[in-house]
Amino acid sequence: MRLVIARCSVDYVGRLEAHLPSADRLLLVKADGSVSVHADDRAYKPLNWMTPPCTLTETIDEDSDDAAYWVVENKKGEQLRITLEVVHSDLSYRLGDDPGLVKDGVEAHLQELLAEHIDTLGEGYTLVRREYPTAIGPVDILCKDERGGSVAVEVKRRGGIDGVEQLTRYLELLNRDSILAPVAGVFAAQEIKPQARTLAEDRGIRCVVLDYDVLRGIESDELRLF
Repeated sequence: MRLVIARCSVDYVGRLEAHLPSADRLLLVKADGSVSVHADDRAYKPLNWMTPPCTLTETIDEDSDDAAYWVVENKKGEQLRITLEVVHSDLSYRLGDDPGLVKDGVEAHLQELLAEHIDTLGEGYTLVRREYPTAIGPVDILCKDERGGSVAVEVKRRGGIDGVEQLTRYLELLNRDSILAPVAGVFAAQEIKPQARTLAEDRGIRCVVLDYDVLRGIESDELRLF
């Protein structure tokens, strides 16, 4: 893990073009080769990034005022071009293998049950796999809808804004994959907070409330009106 804090400008060159003007930012280079650019006011969401497999080429021009010039390129030829004007800090750490996120029993079981009964999300839905790997962590469930479209599902016991933000990051990444795109999102939880529902629906993410007992095949004791 390499963390560089620098005044830099960033250009993305690929299917689209984007430019970040000069400012102080955090550049995060992970052992898997991924590079992400972060500001101080956007929580964990990067301003721009390049997912592996990609290569980082670093050039230091002693005749230039710039401290360094990075070119990060993926196998499709897309590039992040980062001009480092002033490097404030450059630190590297070896973090080693991470055991990954350990979910509490109910949430993990909820994910397992939903995967087994994926048609809870709609008739014709089929499971692709649980814990679908991405460069920023595993998506709880990846499935296909009745039309064969890709759907990423985030499963929570209590769905809050953090869960919506997490799913949003996965969707932004997965929709860069030409094989999977377009990828829709489903936020599934036993309870979804009103603010989280509003944010999810504003971003085109469908919300589904899960009944844990029903998924386990246990009838609820609550009275129902039919």
